[in-house]
Amino acid sequence: MPSGLIEVGAEFATGGAEGELAVLRERIARAQVAQVGAGGRAIIVLEGLEGSLKLAVAKQLAAALDPRFAATHSVSPDRRRAGEGHWLARFWRDLPARGRIALYMHSWYHRVLEDRVLGLAAEADWNRAHDEINEFESQQRDHGTLIVKLMFHVTEAVRIRRLAEIEADELAMAPTGPAELRTSELRAAYDEALAHMLAQNNMRWSPWTVVDADKPGPALVTALTAVARAMEQAFVARPPAGQGSALPMRRMRAKAD
Repeated sequence: MPSGLIEVGAEFATGGAEGELAVLRERIARAQVAQVGAGGRAIIVLEGLEGSLKLAVAKQLAAALDPRFAATHSVSPDRRRAGEGHWLARFWRDLPARGRIALYMHSWYHRVLEDRVLGLAAEADWNRAHDEINEFESQQRDHGTLIVKLMFHVTEAVRIRRLAEIEADELAMAPTGPAELRTSELRAAYDEALAHMLAQNNMRWSPWTVVDADKPGPALVTALTAVARAMEQAFVARPPAGQGSALPMRRMRAKAD
């Protein structure tokens, strides 16, 4: 793991993950109450190959967050022509408004990961994209938006096993990522692109948390811990004047209903 990346959750490597997850969901829910009251904005990015538990974490976050103030975006590779506008243009349309959270299942990092590996972006384009991403995220933080970025890393044997289990499960949703990346042929190229991206886009205003996704329990706890800590630091410590008690009471009544 490159130096400087945030590491959390090691203390939860063993023990009862379900109890920890319940506590973390409650922390995130309370932090969202403070966020809405303060009119804060937040972006949560989930990145990683299919089979790396992104969906499981997204479901945990969905259970914690009030859906009235959150939106989920599932991002696919960009196949527009250059004449249709800058490649980041589509993401500007989905940025969160005041008091809102935007959760991205994949994101603008498609450009320097999947698009690079699949040859959908030329070398000059994905090389330039690293700086463009840093500028884009810096603009969001300058505008007061919290950015939480989680990269889920899974070993290839575990990933292939999970994909096979999904394929055999009649009730499971089929993976939506590129079919070429559901096999092992391009894994080395993806890992190379990933290492390059982590070196280029791990900035102080938008650091990465790398999650070891081989074991579901610890991985879920690690991911939710990162989200809870970031939201608490950004919003709970600065509750809006005169609203600190009213919003939690409304939240508690909603739970009772």
